[in-house]
Amino acid sequence: MTKDRSAEETRTSVSSSRSRLVFAGLMMFLVVVFISLGTWQVQRLFWKLDLLERVETRVHAQAVPAPSRSEWAGVGAANDEYRHVTVKGFFEHDKSVLVQAVTERGAGFWVLTPMRLDDATTILINRGFVPADRSARDARLGSELAAGPVSATGLLRISEPAGGFLRSNDPANDRWFSRDVAAIAASKGLTDVAPYFVDADATPNPGGLPIGGLTVIAFRNSHLVYALTWYSLAIMSAVAVWFILRRRAG
Repeated sequence: MTKDRSAEETRTSVSSSRSRLVFAGLMMFLVVVFISLGTWQVQRLFWKLDLLERVETRVHAQAVPAPSRSEWAGVGAANDEYRHVTVKGFFEHDKSVLVQAVTERGAGFWVLTPMRLDDATTILINRGFVPADRSARDARLGSELAAGPVSATGLLRISEPAGGFLRSNDPANDRWFSRDVAAIAASKGLTDVAPYFVDADATPNPGGLPIGGLTVIAFRNSHLVYALTWYSLAIMSAVAVWFILRRRAG
């Protein structure tokens, strides 16, 4: 009976030791995974900081002519979003669209108006914001009355084809929730349209509307928090391994 009990205790001890080793191995694997994830977030943090610096430089740089047709293929968010640009041409107010917007001034619409340039190409200009209760009549007030060509200065923005949050654009009913350049151009029968639009700056429009200069430049940057979280989990896992091995050694 004593021998059987001793053998059973030995088997139990061996099984428990193996279980602890397996658990320790799992914890060591998690340490490696958590450290890798934390390091990746640190890399993302430096990438985001570099992006913010580049965007800040573009926004405050001297305005340059907007990319022409020959440059359209190379326009992208990484190198062109928020570039300070200027354009000159004729507004086609009868082909404007209103895109739902929520701004620091409340809810309303962005007024996107095609601008026809001298080379027969078109660039959509987000002339600014109008409150919902003044969109029907005042959205185009002032600029439509200007004779001859007009100029617009602002920030280059990349098309927004995904629609709004939980809402899709409805071109058939002229209801827009995002500034989808291609869809707007197709809906209004526009040709040779740049693959971007321009957010007009705060230069006042005659009559006071639309209100430009409301571009929100914000990038979520939680990478440091994520990195600290992953590294904390790595430390906790490493401590768990230490306790397991210490107990085994004891």
